[in-house]
Amino acid sequence: MTDPNTPSTAEAGTTPGTPGAPGSPDAPASLTARLNQAQPYALGLFRIVVGLLFACHGASSLFGVLGGSAVPAGTWPGWYAAAIQLGAGILVLAGLGTRSAAFLASGSMAYAYFKVHQPESLLPIQNGGESAAMFCWAFALLVFTGPGALALDRLFGAGKTTTVKAREDRGAPVTA
Repeated sequence: MTDPNTPSTAEAGTTPGTPGAPGSPDAPASLTARLNQAQPYALGLFRIVVGLLFACHGASSLFGVLGGSAVPAGTWPGWYAAAIQLGAGILVLAGLGTRSAAFLASGSMAYAYFKVHQPESLLPIQNGGESAAMFCWAFALLVFTGPGALALDRLFGAGKTTTVKAREDRGAPVTA
């Protein structure tokens, strides 16, 4: 006898044991597999957006465009920070030398936070350093993850390095 409060498989719209069906043992794995397949593209989109925003910030400080005011050429640290923002932002946006450019960008934002914002107050919300902190950590993430999909590094072979996990998946020996 069936429980009248439990919907039948016909009412639920799935049959028991259907892969990916709600309640089947592999439903979360199916979603996880799909998300894992999209991960390089999501990472590539993240890289493009962060690089574009960073380059725009640098362009506004260097050239006074996009509602910004130009920093006088050669002034420390503003002009140099803007040059790093524009250059590293374009490289990250294009996915060219992503890890190196992201490392430089992350360091410049850490410097900006600790030298410019943090002396005013401890927390970013109090000292106006939210964007510096977010850019710093976003670029730090790109240093470790790489450029993702749609990067020029992949065209030139720099992004084709094989990870330990990929070698393990192929059954190739992994040496440390």
